[in-house]
Amino acid sequence: MDRERAIKAVADFLEAVGEDITREGLRDTPARVADMYAELLCGNGDDASKHLSKTFGVQSGDIVIEKDIAFSSMCEHHLMPFFGKIAIAYLPDKKVAGLSKLARTVEVFARRLQLQEQLTSQVARAVYTCLGARGVLVICEAEHTCMTCRGVKKFGSKTVTYATAGQFPQERVAEVIALLK
Repeated sequence: MDRERAIKAVADFLEAVGEDITREGLRDTPARVADMYAELLCGNGDDASKHLSKTFGVQSGDIVIEKDIAFSSMCEHHLMPFFGKIAIAYLPDKKVAGLSKLARTVEVFARRLQLQEQLTSQVARAVYTCLGARGVLVICEAEHTCMTCRGVKKFGSKTVTYATAGQFPQERVAEVIALLK
Protein backbone atom coordinates (compact mmCIF):
# COMPACT_ATOMS: atom_id res chain seq x y z
CA MET A 1 0.00 0.00 0.00
CA ASP A 2 1.16 3.51 -0.77
CA ARG A 3 0.74 4.94 2.76
CA GLU A 4 1.28 8.61 1.83
CA ARG A 5 -1.22 8.40 -1.00
CA ALA A 6 -3.76 6.71 1.30
CA ILE A 7 -3.28 9.42 3.95
CA LYS A 8 -3.89 12.13 1.35
CA ALA A 9 -6.99 10.30 0.05
CA VAL A 10 -8.48 10.11 3.56
CA ALA A 11 -7.71 13.79 4.18
CA ASP A 12 -9.33 14.71 0.84
CA PHE A 13 -12.39 12.62 1.72
CA LEU A 14 -12.77 14.26 5.13
CA GLU A 15 -12.55 17.69 3.54
CA ALA A 16 -15.06 16.66 0.84
CA VAL A 17 -17.64 15.79 3.50
CA GLY A 18 -17.13 19.18 5.17
CA GLU A 19 -14.68 18.36 7.95
CA ASP A 20 -11.84 20.57 9.13
CA ILE A 21 -8.85 18.23 9.12
CA THR A 22 -6.78 20.74 11.10
CA ARG A 23 -8.95 20.47 14.20
CA GLU A 24 -7.48 18.51 17.12
CA GLY A 25 -9.70 15.43 16.85
CA LEU A 26 -9.00 14.94 13.15
CA ARG A 27 -5.37 16.00 12.86
CA ASP A 28 -4.00 12.43 12.96
CA THR A 29 -7.10 10.71 11.59
CA PRO A 30 -5.93 10.37 7.97
CA ALA A 31 -2.80 8.47 9.07
CA ARG A 32 -4.78 6.32 11.52
CA VAL A 33 -7.34 5.41 8.85
CA ALA A 34 -4.62 4.62 6.29
CA ASP A 35 -2.86 2.36 8.82
CA MET A 36 -6.15 0.70 9.75
CA TYR A 37 -6.92 -0.14 6.11
CA ALA A 38 -3.39 -1.45 5.60
CA GLU A 39 -4.03 -3.86 8.49
CA LEU A 40 -7.57 -4.80 7.44
CA LEU A 41 -6.56 -5.47 3.83
CA CYS A 42 -3.23 -7.23 4.41
CA GLY A 43 -4.55 -10.48 2.89
CA ASN A 44 -3.82 -9.21 -0.61
CA GLY A 45 -0.14 -9.95 -0.08
CA ASP A 46 -0.69 -13.38 1.48
CA ASP A 47 -1.16 -16.82 -0.06
CA ALA A 48 -3.24 -19.60 1.50
CA SER A 49 -0.97 -22.28 0.05
CA LYS A 50 1.83 -21.03 2.30
CA HIS A 51 -0.27 -21.82 5.37
CA LEU A 52 -1.71 -25.08 4.07
CA SER A 53 1.64 -26.52 2.99
CA LYS A 54 2.39 -27.95 6.47
CA THR A 55 0.48 -31.23 6.55
CA PHE A 56 0.38 -34.48 8.50
CA GLY A 57 -0.23 -37.96 7.15
CA VAL A 58 -3.39 -39.78 8.27
CA GLN A 59 -4.90 -43.18 7.58
CA SER A 60 -8.52 -42.17 8.16
CA GLY A 61 -10.57 -40.40 5.54
CA ASP A 62 -13.34 -39.37 7.94
CA ILE A 63 -14.63 -35.82 8.07
CA VAL A 64 -12.48 -33.17 9.75
CA ILE A 65 -14.41 -30.13 10.98
CA GLU A 66 -12.99 -26.88 12.30
CA LYS A 67 -15.85 -24.62 13.35
CA ASP A 68 -16.44 -21.22 14.89
CA ILE A 69 -13.48 -19.61 13.13
CA ALA A 70 -14.22 -15.95 13.84
CA PHE A 71 -13.37 -13.42 11.14
CA SER A 72 -13.98 -9.87 10.05
CA SER A 73 -13.76 -8.57 6.52
CA MET A 74 -14.59 -5.49 4.49
CA CYS A 75 -17.50 -5.37 2.03
CA GLU A 76 -16.16 -4.32 -1.34
CA HIS A 77 -19.44 -2.58 -2.19
CA HIS A 78 -19.60 -0.16 0.76
CA LEU A 79 -16.18 -0.46 2.46
CA MET A 80 -17.99 -1.42 5.65
CA PRO A 81 -17.15 -4.38 7.86
CA PHE A 82 -18.88 -7.72 7.98
CA PHE A 83 -18.03 -10.31 10.54
CA GLY A 84 -19.00 -13.77 11.65
CA LYS A 85 -17.87 -17.35 11.85
CA ILE A 86 -16.77 -19.96 9.35
CA ALA A 87 -16.85 -23.74 9.61
CA ILE A 88 -14.60 -25.83 7.37
CA ALA A 89 -15.35 -29.53 6.87
CA TYR A 90 -13.24 -31.70 4.62
CA LEU A 91 -12.71 -35.29 3.65
CA PRO A 92 -8.93 -35.79 3.74
CA ASP A 93 -7.04 -37.92 1.25
CA LYS A 94 -4.09 -39.20 3.31
CA LYS A 95 -3.15 -35.78 4.78
CA VAL A 96 -4.55 -33.10 7.05
CA ALA A 97 -3.51 -29.55 7.88
CA GLY A 98 -2.82 -28.25 11.34
CA LEU A 99 -5.98 -26.73 12.73
CA SER A 100 -4.45 -23.27 13.07
CA LYS A 101 -3.65 -23.40 9.36
CA LEU A 102 -7.35 -23.52 8.54
CA ALA A 103 -7.92 -20.38 10.62
CA ARG A 104 -4.98 -18.70 8.89
CA THR A 105 -6.49 -19.60 5.52
CA VAL A 106 -9.72 -17.85 6.50
CA GLU A 107 -7.68 -14.76 7.46
CA VAL A 108 -5.87 -14.71 4.09
CA PHE A 109 -9.18 -14.27 2.28
CA ALA A 110 -11.03 -12.25 4.94
CA ARG A 111 -8.31 -9.58 4.97
CA ARG A 112 -9.25 -8.31 1.53
CA LEU A 113 -12.08 -6.28 0.08
CA GLN A 114 -14.60 -9.05 -0.15
CA LEU A 115 -18.03 -10.47 -0.78
CA GLN A 116 -19.19 -13.14 1.65
CA GLU A 117 -20.09 -15.51 -1.18
CA GLN A 118 -16.62 -15.10 -2.69
CA LEU A 119 -14.88 -15.53 0.68
CA THR A 120 -16.73 -18.80 1.27
CA SER A 121 -15.78 -20.16 -2.16
CA GLN A 122 -12.16 -19.05 -1.92
CA VAL A 123 -11.65 -20.85 1.39
CA ALA A 124 -13.27 -24.02 0.01
CA ARG A 125 -11.13 -23.97 -3.16
CA ALA A 126 -7.91 -23.33 -1.21
CA VAL A 127 -8.48 -26.22 1.20
CA TYR A 128 -9.49 -28.52 -1.64
CA THR A 129 -6.55 -27.62 -3.86
CA CYS A 130 -3.79 -27.28 -1.29
CA LEU A 131 -4.67 -30.35 0.78
CA GLY A 132 -5.78 -32.53 -2.11
CA ALA A 133 -8.92 -33.23 -0.11
CA ARG A 134 -11.58 -35.48 -1.61
CA GLY A 135 -14.22 -32.93 -0.75
CA VAL A 136 -14.65 -29.67 1.16
CA LEU A 137 -17.65 -27.88 2.64
CA VAL A 138 -17.36 -24.33 3.99
CA ILE A 139 -20.23 -22.65 5.81
CA CYS A 140 -20.07 -18.94 6.59
CA GLU A 141 -22.50 -16.95 8.74
CA ALA A 142 -21.96 -13.21 8.94
CA GLU A 143 -23.52 -9.93 9.92
CA HIS A 144 -23.02 -7.06 7.49
CA THR A 145 -22.82 -3.54 8.85
CA CYS A 146 -23.87 -2.25 5.42
CA MET A 147 -27.27 -3.79 6.30
CA THR A 148 -27.34 -2.97 10.01
CA CYS A 149 -25.94 0.58 10.12
CA ARG A 150 -27.30 2.00 6.87
CA GLY A 151 -29.93 1.19 4.28
CA VAL A 152 -32.58 -1.12 5.74
CA LYS A 153 -30.98 -1.06 9.24
CA LYS A 154 -31.89 -4.64 10.14
CA PHE A 155 -29.78 -5.24 13.25
CA GLY A 156 -29.03 -8.86 14.01
CA SER A 157 -29.76 -10.13 10.50
CA LYS A 158 -27.29 -12.76 9.34
CA THR A 159 -26.35 -14.05 5.92
CA VAL A 160 -25.41 -17.72 5.52
CA THR A 161 -23.43 -18.99 2.55
CA TYR A 162 -21.88 -22.32 1.83
CA ALA A 163 -19.60 -23.67 -0.83
CA THR A 164 -18.36 -27.11 -1.72
CA ALA A 165 -15.36 -28.27 -3.69
CA GLY A 166 -14.56 -31.77 -4.92
CA GLN A 167 -16.81 -34.66 -4.06
CA PHE A 168 -18.67 -33.79 -0.87
CA PRO A 169 -21.73 -36.08 -0.84
CA GLN A 170 -25.06 -34.36 -0.16
CA GLU A 171 -25.88 -36.69 2.73
CA ARG A 172 -22.58 -35.69 4.36
CA VAL A 173 -23.53 -32.00 3.97
CA ALA A 174 -26.64 -32.68 6.06
CA GLU A 175 -24.52 -34.56 8.60
CA VAL A 176 -22.08 -31.65 8.95
CA ILE A 177 -24.89 -29.11 9.29
CA ALA A 178 -26.44 -31.25 12.05
CA LEU A 179 -23.08 -31.45 13.84
CA LEU A 180 -22.69 -27.69 13.71
CA LYS A 181 -26.02 -27.01 15.43
